[in-house]
Amino acid sequence: MDELKQTDPEIYQLIKDEERYQIESIRLIPSENYVSQAVLDATGSVLTNKYSEGYPHKRYYQGQRYIDEIETLAIDRAKALFGAEHVNVQPYSGSPANLAIYFALLQPGDTLMGLSLPHGGHLTHGWNVSITGSFWRPVHYVVDRETQRIDYDAIRDLARKELPKIIVTGATAYPRQFDFKIFADIAKEVGAYLLADISHISGLIVAGAHPDPMPYADVVMTTTHKTLRGPRGAMIMCRKELAEKIDKAVFPGLQGGPHNHTTAAIAVALKEAATPAFKEYGHQIVRNAKALAAELISRGFNLVSGGTDNHLVLIDLTNKKIIGNKAAKALDRAGIICNSNTVPYDPRKPFSPSGIRIGTPAVTSRGMGETEMKQVGAWIDEVVAHADDESAIVRVNAEVIEFCRRFPAPGCRLS
Repeated sequence: MDELKQTDPEIYQLIKDEERYQIESIRLIPSENYVSQAVLDATGSVLTNKYSEGYPHKRYYQGQRYIDEIETLAIDRAKALFGAEHVNVQPYSGSPANLAIYFALLQPGDTLMGLSLPHGGHLTHGWNVSITGSFWRPVHYVVDRETQRIDYDAIRDLARKELPKIIVTGATAYPRQFDFKIFADIAKEVGAYLLADISHISGLIVAGAHPDPMPYADVVMTTTHKTLRGPRGAMIMCRKELAEKIDKAVFPGLQGGPHNHTTAAIAVALKEAATPAFKEYGHQIVRNAKALAAELISRGFNLVSGGTDNHLVLIDLTNKKIIGNKAAKALDRAGIICNSNTVPYDPRKPFSPSGIRIGTPAVTSRGMGETEMKQVGAWIDEVVAHADDESAIVRVNAEVIEFCRRFPAPGCRLS
């Protein structure tokens, strides 16, 4: 980065500060990860110079001979990895990818049914502050008040009543597995498309650590970072009969030229995800999450749904007499990075929720295991209990920095 250092020392220094931050902290945000140096190399390549409207061998610009090969490689690797009939690797991120799916399959005002945001869903699953909640008619299913798990009978009843044109399964803060077959049965009964948004769990799925929606869903969407450990992008996978509609919705419906440097990095990440090492990594994510959950439970923390089956843990801090924002900020100062989060039936407002959300993809990428998760759980307990004691937080932060030195962060280096 010598050229950047000379050209723009302010940006250079901020990037290096962030790099040190990522090295010296325990990153527990479930949607974050570390990509490999190979993925970083592709993302920062000369491919950012190209403009390539259209699809492989059907471009509106000349000079695409190598870009066509790169995008075709990404598509073929995704098809092989996920068992998909058709793949579009051009969406800029998950939100426009979901928007493209709705644009392709729905008419304005059609009913869209997804998991409620305060119960773990995503903004683009029809929440009212998103365009998806105003351009289409949203209805939402929720988790059961007692079990805090998805109630499939209640979803079936809601679908029969509301007759959605598309049902979305997927979440950003739901710590349990999804039964895609039941969702597919419900969608078929009411004549709806089934969209599986697997953005958080796609890496677990290809590793065999989570059930696979591909045999059941009409459309599957995933971001390419999070557990898949690629760059910030997205893919739409669908049945071949929907391919033309999906492709036209992405381009020219919502986007212009694809980000070719991202496409290349996606291809690299998909190649990495096809290895035995990645499969072991996916299972270790879940083992780590379960170990961290067990440690927190032993220390009196109230976990939503009582634990986890995937990569994330959602904690209701009400019994700890601290709100989510205060706990998350104290943990950040201690070098343990999470986010405040609403919990199901949260009496508090979204800007000041009752919970925090943690996950294990990034720490697993650094080689941490179940033993280390016990130590992380102990630090979380100590910081939450002493959130007003800055000396305790400073001490934990020093311990965290020393701890992190034992686990190299992929793609990062101190300099």
